[in-house]
Amino acid sequence: MSAEANLAGLFPVEGAQAFHPNITWQPIPVHTVPEAQDKLLKFPLGPCPRFEQLQNETRQTPEYQNETARNALFLEMVANETGVPDLTLETAWNIYDTLFCEQTHKLPLPPWASPQTMQRLRQLKDLSFRFLFGMYRPTEKARLQGGVLLAEIRKNLTWASSAAQHPKLLVYSAHDTTLVALQMALDVYNGEQAPYASCHMFELYQEDDGNFSVEMYFRNDSAEAPWPLALPGCSQSCPLPDFLRLTLPLVPEDWDRECQVTGSLADTEVIVALAVCGSILFLLILLLLTVLFRMQAQPPGYRHVADGEDHA
Repeated sequence: MSAEANLAGLFPVEGAQAFHPNITWQPIPVHTVPEAQDKLLKFPLGPCPRFEQLQNETRQTPEYQNETARNALFLEMVANETGVPDLTLETAWNIYDTLFCEQTHKLPLPPWASPQTMQRLRQLKDLSFRFLFGMYRPTEKARLQGGVLLAEIRKNLTWASSAAQHPKLLVYSAHDTTLVALQMALDVYNGEQAPYASCHMFELYQEDDGNFSVEMYFRNDSAEAPWPLALPGCSQSCPLPDFLRLTLPLVPEDWDRECQVTGSLADTEVIVALAVCGSILFLLILLLLTVLFRMQAQPPGYRHVADGEDHA
């Protein structure tokens, strides 16, 4: 829906394109993949055993333990008010997200959801983002999460700088978790939830000397100009070679191997293949035995007697 809305603004209806006088819109294709196959935009990416292990290790850090203790009574109150059991630092974002959407669409909030409560829930949502993509071993988490999308962006920038013909604009549409994963990988996350219609922009420029540079901007307010972002270790207008060098440690070389899923997936495929082959072989043997038993059980039929043969 967000992609369709943005494309409607990028390609307004003109002249003969208007197929209805009351609908100032034209259909524009948006290319998608099934959610289960999305390995680029839906974060956190999975299944990834190593990332799950990192999450378990994050839960043991002093910061996570201290935040859990500090928010225990508040989470218990929210659980009692909502009827949602076993709320944690990681799941409280579901409550805030629901209330945030209702508030944005001018719906009344329940009496217990005071501005102070909403503010604290928002802080817990921001904390859950840090739990997922930062807080502990952020570089390794980036390689398993936001670094996957960053690798695609790096590839597009390199392609655009070297190809004679290339698209002028590449657009990816996803969720706030997608932006957070990417911005945490780049270490430019401001610690707050991205509002509706937020946009992280990468702009590629060719300088007068023929070299290329990358500039980043984050638009999170329609009434304000986009905020310039600087990659740590580089200027806001970052030379493309420097941008690629600084972001290289954040990009996975082999996501399956780093997630520690390659071996287990291969073993599973072998086991499934052997099970299927074994089942087919068993059915074939069973069918052959059934045919043989039926042939032996049939009574002898008529026998042709040649002319001139003696008859009893």
